[in-house]
Amino acid sequence: MNDLNGLMEQAPDLIVTYGLKLIFAIVIFIVGRYLSNVAKKLTVKLLEKRKIDKTVVSFVGNIAWAVIFTLTIIATLGQIGVQTASLVAVVGAAGLAVGLALQGSLSNFAAGVLMVLFKPCRVGDYVEAGGVAGTVDEITIFSTKMLTPDNKVIIVPNASIMNGSITNYSAMEKRRVDMVIGVSYDADIRQAKQLLCSILENNQYVLKEPGYTVAVSSLGDSSVNFVVRPWVKTSDYWAAHFELTETIKLSLDEAGIGIPYPQMDVYIKETPAA
Repeated sequence: MNDLNGLMEQAPDLIVTYGLKLIFAIVIFIVGRYLSNVAKKLTVKLLEKRKIDKTVVSFVGNIAWAVIFTLTIIATLGQIGVQTASLVAVVGAAGLAVGLALQGSLSNFAAGVLMVLFKPCRVGDYVEAGGVAGTVDEITIFSTKMLTPDNKVIIVPNASIMNGSITNYSAMEKRRVDMVIGVSYDADIRQAKQLLCSILENNQYVLKEPGYTVAVSSLGDSSVNFVVRPWVKTSDYWAAHFELTETIKLSLDEAGIGIPYPQMDVYIKETPAA
């Protein structure tokens, strides 16, 4: 009974002491989470002012957020009475087990670091990587966000990108448009070649340097095939491809040069009546 009375007498002091600790812990967590977001924003702004590559800016900003938030968690636990020194020791002892359990996440993190260092692709590049294709929108600690041409969002693990081949369509300033144009065997191939060259020389997207290529590449089953290979700015690739395709078709029609297409002739043989 005496113990119960003593506990009741100490209750107000205990409530005040631990209640204040709990309140301070909540305040530390809220402030720390806010500061982690502020640290990320400030880091991004600072790097952007120095004109650092957007890929590096995004990655370092996420690292800054993770560091501040981790310190916040440790400070919050320490405020409510958890021995942070012991916690760090336990975390260190369990590091191997955690590492084995999170091999995928760690490999994604390492791949993200490699992507930032070696820059096989940057924010804004259109790439084929990790089994998908799209424009790189953001490279985070563990994954890369890509946007498809029809505006779908694809999240790809960094390890999947770095462990496979990467085709970067935006890395170079110029790209070659590869087209195959077939004309009828009855057509004058000299006239057809001259017409194709004229189209390229007068197209707004085709670059003067390096020069284009127009040549007979093969004699197909039903057509004489020309390769048409102009160079354009990478940003103009699809606009040039679409415009050239349309212009070539219209110009060949106007010149009376036929473009063969698959067809089947069916002959019906009448059987004499018995």
